[in-house]
Amino acid sequence: MIAAIRVLIVDDTPEVLKDLRTLLTRAGDFQIIGEAADGLEAIRQVLTLKPDVVVMDLEMPILDGYEAARQIKSCHPACRVIALTVHDYQAAREKAFQAGIDGFIVKGAPVETLVQAISER
Repeated sequence: MIAAIRVLIVDDTPEVLKDLRTLLTRAGDFQIIGEAADGLEAIRQVLTLKPDVVVMDLEMPILDGYEAARQIKSCHPACRVIALTVHDYQAAREKAFQAGIDGFIVKGAPVETLVQAISER
C-alpha cells in the first residue's frame, strides 16, 4: 500500500484553505497535515511537519509565495511546491519557476489538474 501524500496548504484566505482541505481530502490519497496563512508560517510548518507537497498561493502578506518557495526548497529540497494562484500570466510563471516552484495551477482549474500536480512524484 502506498502511503498518503502529506500536504501542507497555504493561502491567506480562510475560505480557500477550507475549500482546499475539503476538495483534497475527498479527491485522492492525501493527508492534509497543516495549514498556513502566509509564507513565513509556511516555512515554519515545513520545518516542523516535513510535508511531501506544499500547495501555496503566491500573493500573501508577510512573505509571498515566491520567496517562501525559495526558502522551502533551500531547507527541504525534497518537498515539492505547487503554486495555486489567480495570476495566469507568463511573467508570474517564469518568476515561480525561478523560485523553484515545481508546478503552477491557476485557481479555478479543474480539481483533477491540482490532484495530478500533487500526485506526481
